[in-house]
Amino acid sequence: MATITRAHKIRLHPTPEQEEYFRRAAGVSRFTYNWGLDAWQKQHQDFKDSKTTEKPTAMSLKKEFNAIKHTQYPFVEEVTKCATEQPFFHLEAAFKNFFAHRAKYPQFKNKKKSKPAFYLSNDQVDFGPNWMHIPKLGDFILKQREEKGETVQRTRHVKEKLSCVHMAEIFRYVTDHTPTEQKKHRHARKFVVSPHVKLIGVTISKDADWWFASIQVEIVVEPQQAPEAAVGVDVGLLRLATMSNGEEAENQRFLKNLLTKVRNLSRKLSRRTKGSKNWQRAKRQLARLHYRIRCMREDTLHKLLTYLVETFGFIGLEHLNIKGMMKNRKRARAIADAAWGKLIGMLQAKSKMHGAVLQLVDRFFPSTKLCHTCGHKWDTITEKDRVYICQNPDCGWQGDRDVNAAINILVEALRLAWIDQRVDDALVISAVSGIGLDGNVKVRVWRECKTSGAYS
Repeated sequence: MATITRAHKIRLHPTPEQEEYFRRAAGVSRFTYNWGLDAWQKQHQDFKDSKTTEKPTAMSLKKEFNAIKHTQYPFVEEVTKCATEQPFFHLEAAFKNFFAHRAKYPQFKNKKKSKPAFYLSNDQVDFGPNWMHIPKLGDFILKQREEKGETVQRTRHVKEKLSCVHMAEIFRYVTDHTPTEQKKHRHARKFVVSPHVKLIGVTISKDADWWFASIQVEIVVEPQQAPEAAVGVDVGLLRLATMSNGEEAENQRFLKNLLTKVRNLSRKLSRRTKGSKNWQRAKRQLARLHYRIRCMREDTLHKLLTYLVETFGFIGLEHLNIKGMMKNRKRARAIADAAWGKLIGMLQAKSKMHGAVLQLVDRFFPSTKLCHTCGHKWDTITEKDRVYICQNPDCGWQGDRDVNAAINILVEALRLAWIDQRVDDALVISAVSGIGLDGNVKVRVWRECKTSGAYS
């Protein structure tokens, strides 16, 4: 049994009053983060100057804020306490990522640019068949109605009803003893049954024009038996992915296909008076279109990568310098539309869940220039050469350049994984045999897998 963390993102259908609470809670969370960042910078500067004070931490800032929030910031008490607690831990994680050179220096959150979101701990939220209970939501709505002069009854039943937000679908992670007979069949097939399901927390955020709840859970799953097949994957722009076995995945180019509509909506937004109702309507239309493009792209990646990890137990992939390639203004939009970075990140996560071995090959490995049959290196190959023709007169192999690169990536990934003892000899032999090479080539590839040197 293995314990993993998963998340289920569900769209919410809040009422206008509930949506007002969401915006207020997101604003409180943003205000707390900015207050903590300002206090962190001052305390860290005092620590560097005097060395008498301690380094700022999330707990110290949280205690300091709780001591003054009742008198100086009473508006934060209108929403859940999690909106004023979790931002300090997010800030601490941001500084850890900065000092580890994984992210930039934390910046103050802007109301117009930052994504509205707030966090709920596992003890502050409850779920039903198709609803989610939010703390203090009922009290907030009743208070708003009283301020408008309405006569309200503060009964427990009314507050509980107002605190429940409708969800668009049923929560999919269930335990063995959770009754599912009354649920619809089209929802039952999506259930993930686990002997243990532990709720970690919920993040409520606004994306485009809709509110979503990302529910993080900890589940126990049985380790899956990975297939014995191996594959090398070469990513590109003409084709999203080319496998060493000859299979291809088309690059859908969702942004390019809808670029005319994106430009029209962007032009329409720029011509509206900022802040007007027409401007807000145009902004929502543009945000929905970008959300649609992102959903189509992620759906394609999920299907492709799920097929890879369920079909192959060993996957070789080239580790590209995507940030450096994005600096080329002629290719940046096409690379971003292909989402290579998301492809690598999602493949790393899916391979762990399915027990597959993912081996990344160094970006400087000349997978495109090498002939996978004889190992000869072609230095003059260009992007226009879509057919690889080996320059070695004793070989003369010719074929698709992406398939050739994918086979080279597979062989190099097998060599690196064999050195790191991530795979055994049987997998290397079966993978090399599956490429369909002749006997002499198999011996050469196996010898290079046994050595630590790269191709010459």
